[in-house]
Amino acid sequence: MPPMPNRPQLPDQPGLFGSAPSGPSAEEPRFAPPPDMTLGDAMTPPDEREPAEAVPVPPQVAALRGRRPWWARLLGGLISPWLTLKIEPPAPSEYVNHRPVCYVLEDYGLSNALILDRACREAGLPSPLRPLPGDPLARKRAYVALSRRNQTIAQLMARTLTGEPAGGNKSHSESLARLLEAHRADPALDVQLVPVSIFVGRAPDKSSGWFSVLFSENWAIVGRFRRLLAILLNGRDTLVRFAPPVGLRDIIDEGLDPERTVRKLSRVLRTHFHRIREAVIGPDLSTRRLLIDKVLASQSVKDAIADQARRDNSKPEAAWRKAHAMAYEIAADYSHPVVRSASFLLTSVWNRIYRGVLVHHLDELKAIAPGNEIVYVPSHRSHMDYLLLSYLLYTKGIVPPHIVAGINLDLPVLGSFLRRGGAFYIRRSIRGSALYSTVLAEYVAQLVAGGYSLEYFIEGGRSRTGRLLQPKGGMLAMTVRAFLRQPTRPVLFQPVYIGYEKLMEGDSYSDELTGKPKQKESIWQLLAGIPRVLRRNYGQVVVNFGEAIPLGEVLAELAPKWDGQPVADDDRPQWLSNTIDALAQKIQVNVNRAADVNPINLLALALLSTPKHAMGEADLLAQIALSKTLLQEVPYSGRVTVTPHTPEQIVAHGEEIAVLQRTPHPLGDVLSVDDDNAVLLSYFRNNVLHLFTASAWIACCFLHNRRMSRHTLQRLGRNLYPFLHAELFLPWDEDGFADRIERTIQVFVREGLLEEVSHDDGGILGRNAGQSDEVFRLRGLGHPLQQAFERYYIAISVLAKNGPGTLGAGELESLCQLAAQRLSLLYAEAAPEFFDKALFRGFIQKLRELRLVWPNEDSKLVFDQRLDTLAKDAKVILGRELRHTIEKVSPELARREPEPGALPE
Repeated sequence: MPPMPNRPQLPDQPGLFGSAPSGPSAEEPRFAPPPDMTLGDAMTPPDEREPAEAVPVPPQVAALRGRRPWWARLLGGLISPWLTLKIEPPAPSEYVNHRPVCYVLEDYGLSNALILDRACREAGLPSPLRPLPGDPLARKRAYVALSRRNQTIAQLMARTLTGEPAGGNKSHSESLARLLEAHRADPALDVQLVPVSIFVGRAPDKSSGWFSVLFSENWAIVGRFRRLLAILLNGRDTLVRFAPPVGLRDIIDEGLDPERTVRKLSRVLRTHFHRIREAVIGPDLSTRRLLIDKVLASQSVKDAIADQARRDNSKPEAAWRKAHAMAYEIAADYSHPVVRSASFLLTSVWNRIYRGVLVHHLDELKAIAPGNEIVYVPSHRSHMDYLLLSYLLYTKGIVPPHIVAGINLDLPVLGSFLRRGGAFYIRRSIRGSALYSTVLAEYVAQLVAGGYSLEYFIEGGRSRTGRLLQPKGGMLAMTVRAFLRQPTRPVLFQPVYIGYEKLMEGDSYSDELTGKPKQKESIWQLLAGIPRVLRRNYGQVVVNFGEAIPLGEVLAELAPKWDGQPVADDDRPQWLSNTIDALAQKIQVNVNRAADVNPINLLALALLSTPKHAMGEADLLAQIALSKTLLQEVPYSGRVTVTPHTPEQIVAHGEEIAVLQRTPHPLGDVLSVDDDNAVLLSYFRNNVLHLFTASAWIACCFLHNRRMSRHTLQRLGRNLYPFLHAELFLPWDEDGFADRIERTIQVFVREGLLEEVSHDDGGILGRNAGQSDEVFRLRGLGHPLQQAFERYYIAISVLAKNGPGTLGAGELESLCQLAAQRLSLLYAEAAPEFFDKALFRGFIQKLRELRLVWPNEDSKLVFDQRLDTLAKDAKVILGRELRHTIEKVSPELARREPEPGALPE
């Protein structure tokens, strides 16, 4: 494998801001329909159908592909220097069989005819400017269009050149009707109808100039002069998208009367073109003012304004002005020119600071996007997440979403720029303001009803530890309720995993992880940081699209009582809260199932398992190779991607981006990370910790035990799995985790880490004695999960030491955090998340869900002997010295001393 290249330039690098190399994860969608496809089938996502059997193309059809009218050769030659076509799918000719082909365009136009003709020639398809056999259209061509402009002298000339009879305006239905009537008259005729969408200046991978943004593709009906300018300025960025063929013979065989057949075919084609245009350039955007007017005119906001006026004892006009100001504070002001301009700017920025950006599984999204309301729910690691995802979607031909952003980002200049790029701002907390929450909910409902794609981070903020945070359901609830209010357009949640090798916010994260307060964002801080950012190399970024989650399927599973009818705003179904919670968990699980394992993740897993964060080069290479073997032989998910580089290349890459330090030594070089980098490396280790849960669990069981039966290994794993499942968003149930443990054991045995000692009790497993290489590698695998079990034992120890009915949940969290901090100071330095209060909160919540602890009438936690059983299980994993230290540092709640003279209770 060749070494990693240095910062490739965007336009020339395959895979950079594009699809991944060939393989299962980068497979192109299949556009081949079966010969007997119905009209409805042709409009379904292509990856849900089987490819048609290839049929040889007759010579007479092949001959038509190369012969064009003289005027097409002349005009095509004139515009050729200004046209560069991107054709989707890449080889549409593979899916067209021997039957005659008639193309369908969204609207007439000489430029569209010439672009279609060139696209067909490049794709090896029959020419649209040659008549069909028998010329059933009677127009000396093989294409029709659904709409036309009013006729002018120039159009009359164009229609004459294209063979269309002169005369008044003709309905597109007449062309289709004539073609359908020809099929009724001639039973042997069987034409394939191929819808073709053309977008000039909308799907570029290269930029052609700032002025061209004014003439990029949009929803407006443009004149011929503007269309000419669009071709001259943006013609090199032209997208031609072929849809699967539709068999007209199958439509005739449905038996409808001629008029109904034409209307149905026209309606379905019109809907198809609308969906494709909406998916490529976004919905027909209303202005910010009109959208705000809709929000303020809704009944729910009117009622909230009236309530606000009563509470404030003010006039309704004053409450209305307050609601109006809130709506303007929230609303995006999406601008196509700004988005396209930003793409020019960001292209050079990405090429300067990143070695590349790889995208996986985007084709699956492109296949299902038309006709769906897409809600992007990515992981949130950096402020770059906003820009990267929108940029990638735009350059790959998908409209950028409206993005929920915190009001803290509404900075001077930057805030307006982001707002025009699709950001809308919300306050960090909306509690206590019924008017604000109603205005925000109505704004989201208008976006969902209008077909705008959305993007928000259900974690609520950027993760400072590298783990996915527990989801917050506010925006999810608004989205689900918006759909329930008007359940006409299906909603699809699209999880996205974004993986970095270095973070721009790394320095501030490091400060926050070591206890320093978070700095407030400011425009001056942003401007001061730009030169520093542009001078650094931030490695490679990977964006993986996870498995989409249709909201309809979630509701069918979790809300069977919902009958598909609209739900009023003031109605609160009992199943709604549980449905939103389950949806949030499923999103996080699917984000983790699309993780990417990059070189820095593997280096962090290995080096942070050692006391001094250092390893000999040979040991480091072996540990990396073992991690890659586990990922390959016990795959987590079909959407997980792993760096293809060898352990040697991974080490070289770590040195290149200044993560690793090499210390030469006669007995072998030592590779290490300094203390500052070690804090940040814990972040990248946590990105992929969930992928190694089973292997880390097995390794932990053998850190303090020479032998253990498979039965005990499985039993303990089942007992502790609910806590790991909640903390790491794992996708299996207990049986699935047990099966994964068994498959991982087989790899451990093959790698020599464990051996079959006996077949009693389902099999006895053992490890080598002493400090062998195998034991060293087991310790490296188990270390990342070891601290989770230490946290669990701290919580149990604090509960036991204080006794039942003594601590509330909040008090227990605080005492656990103090104990973890003290343990880190006395015993061994731990990762910053070791004393993260949120992790203790999640563990306590799971204890309550499992009824291992529960609140009494005073909201104090009580428990029984089952908690002792859990503590005994922990003793199998944790060493005696560590358990003793945890028990010793576990604090008791300070009890208030009685006042002097008071009687004891």
